[in-house]
Amino acid sequence: MTRPVTSAERALQELRELILGGALSPGARLGEVELAERLGVSRTPVREALSRLAAEGLVEISPNRGARVATWTVAELEGVFDLRISLEPQLTGFAVPNASPADIEELDDLAHRMVEVGGPGPRQDLDALVPLNRAFHDRLVALAAHPTLATALAAAIHPPIVRRNFSAYDAESLRRSLAHHVEIVAALRADDPGWARAVMTAHISNARAVMVRAALHETAQHVSTQDPSDEEAS
Repeated sequence: MTRPVTSAERALQELRELILGGALSPGARLGEVELAERLGVSRTPVREALSRLAAEGLVEISPNRGARVATWTVAELEGVFDLRISLEPQLTGFAVPNASPADIEELDDLAHRMVEVGGPGPRQDLDALVPLNRAFHDRLVALAAHPTLATALAAAIHPPIVRRNFSAYDAESLRRSLAHHVEIVAALRADDPGWARAVMTAHISNARAVMVRAALHETAQHVSTQDPSDEEAS
């Protein structure tokens, strides 16, 4: 028998999707009363949901400004991607000699499934793309068998940034990203660590360009629509 979903769980699920899907933009104020009306619940489930989302890094809560959708500065994003680009290509290169034919087939399947669900068009499903992408990258890290670098990389990757990254892609950048996964598999088949490292470097550089461009746009948009009361509260 399926357990019924509580009001707090439903509020959490719906708010998470509104944020990750872009309906609530970075920096947007999250008033409990307005959200309760929008979601059809009381303020208590909304308050619980906001606390959970703050723990996930999707919401920022401060005494003076209340709850808002989390934002990342350009400098913070660049720091995340700088760390990734120093670690993930190395791990990808280490994975090459450890990848068995079965591992390569598994990665190949993930890469082509990502092309199917992530390719721009009416059948695109970014929600399905996210776990496939995570599985692909996690498999490479596992194959690298380098726990020290893997731990450092895990600390550098923020799931909300990854999910928003896909939402921010234009069609050309997304196609390029999906093609990188296929090419990394080709480098594994060729037993070429240098090729694999180079493609992963390009892959992360592509993601970085997308996110920095989106952050600059969001910053400009936020400044142009800033509520005067924000300045008084600061």
